[in-house]
Amino acid sequence: MKKRSEKDRLPEIITAVTAVLIVAAIIFTHSCDEISVAVARVMFYSGKKIQTYVATEAETHTVPEATASQSDKAVRSSVDITQTPADIKALYEKYTELFANDKKDGDIQSVTYIEKGATHIFENVCVKNTTETKSLDIEKVLSEPLELSVDKSKPAVLIFHSHTSEGYEMIERDWYACDYVARSNDENLNIVRVGTEIADYLTKCGYTVIHDKTIHDKSYNDSYPNSRKTVAKHLEEHPEIQIVLDIHRDSVIQNNGDKLKFINAIGGKKAAQLMIITGAEEGKVEDFPDWEHNLRFALQLQKKCSTMFPGLMRPVLFSQRKYNMDMTRFSLLIEMGSEANTLEEACYSGRMLAASLAALMDEYIKE
Repeated sequence: MKKRSEKDRLPEIITAVTAVLIVAAIIFTHSCDEISVAVARVMFYSGKKIQTYVATEAETHTVPEATASQSDKAVRSSVDITQTPADIKALYEKYTELFANDKKDGDIQSVTYIEKGATHIFENVCVKNTTETKSLDIEKVLSEPLELSVDKSKPAVLIFHSHTSEGYEMIERDWYACDYVARSNDENLNIVRVGTEIADYLTKCGYTVIHDKTIHDKSYNDSYPNSRKTVAKHLEEHPEIQIVLDIHRDSVIQNNGDKLKFINAIGGKKAAQLMIITGAEEGKVEDFPDWEHNLRFALQLQKKCSTMFPGLMRPVLFSQRKYNMDMTRFSLLIEMGSEANTLEEACYSGRMLAASLAALMDEYIKE
């Protein structure tokens, strides 16, 4: 076979070099934006060495450049969400001293639920379907569009707490004392503090957020009627609000008295696992015509959280419930760990939830 000369191969060489330059240009101009938007470029620390969690190519997807301003991207890339807030550190030191003489009354079991309990699994989205009549095809639901259009200059997200006094353990230990009750009306100690972490991070990402700190559970049985009035007031004042999040924490006590703590290590730091609750119209649950829209939003947010922060989420609970989620098409109830988790673990998870929600909303910014 006749050997080809360098002159004969010149067109192929030029084509190859051109292709490499084009690919390099695409990577240089877009990859950093995609990673920072889709993953919030969370910086994790391991000793003195800085590590950056970066999603794999399969976990990222292209986000139009117009979806997030350069200043917003700069904030996300510079924020270390693993850093414990100063007030939480101070509380830990205070309660370590106050609880020094506590006596053990029961054990705290640390558990991690990712697929456990799920009835339906598709890729990294796990759902526990407890409805009686609603079938579920996760892949199909994920393919359905979200009718979401976010104007960053106006309130887009409302955060509130039906069970406002729900609190956490203040220090980390594998047992609990009955003398300490994980409830408080002090917003620095209860679920409101976690809501503040979520709201603050979303605000840093350029979104306008309303965080309502009203105490709704002075009468526990009236919690949801009370919070419904709060949500209705804000929707009347700001009809542009679409995403409404009722932020709670769970409480699970075993028959033997042990408390369950939903926990996982993410970025070298312990985080409270989250559970999204979304409902359906069936049985005693009436006047919930748009429940399927809430389900779409729940699964999209679950996927985003599980992609950006693997292991953060418990399976979505899809159930015969309403919990005021009929008030918008993007209303969810989210359990931030349990009463056996620490406030620090829940606040860390709050920042990860906010990073995931911001990345999801970036895809639906109104132009």
